[in-house]
Amino acid sequence: MSNQETEPIATVVAQTEATSTESKPFFPRTRKTPEELAEQQELDKRSVYVGNVDFKSTPDEVEEFFNSAGSINRVTILFDRYTGYPKGYAYVEFESAESVEKAVNELNGKEFRGRILSVVAKRTNLPGFSNKPRGSFRGRGRGGFRGRGRGRGGFRGGRGGYSTRPEGEQRAEPQQEQVSEGTAVTEE
Repeated sequence: MSNQETEPIATVVAQTEATSTESKPFFPRTRKTPEELAEQQELDKRSVYVGNVDFKSTPDEVEEFFNSAGSINRVTILFDRYTGYPKGYAYVEFESAESVEKAVNELNGKEFRGRILSVVAKRTNLPGFSNKPRGSFRGRGRGGFRGRGRGRGGFRGGRGGYSTRPEGEQRAEPQQEQVSEGTAVTEE
């Protein structure tokens, strides 16, 4: 390639490199720094998870209900991103960690808008830790004992199983009574 052919390519590469340092990465950062984790844990110590929240509840109503436990910073009701409907749970962030214990002790099991609430101290999700077993065979394949026989699909695409008819014999259609036109059947 000559210099004239590579020159436009070189300018495009130079422009791309210049803007790539200014732009944000395509994928968001997944790992948090130790300082961010410590801040998140401190925030979670002041928050409670509230389950079984009525779908028509507003953050103001939830805040009013939890005011008896202490001063509240924020109420978050989660919504499904696809349907826009509430998921049925919320997070309440208090100003102090003592309010969390008070809320769990006093308000767990209480009725709010006709529903019994589940109030639990919020837990912090630590990266790399999971409560699901990894590397096991759970969730793979169909599982369970399938018994003998051909199973689903079977011979010639059927469901398998056992048939008493010899191969090739069709099931007989039920005989229908035939009434010729013009005759009436009457019972005496």
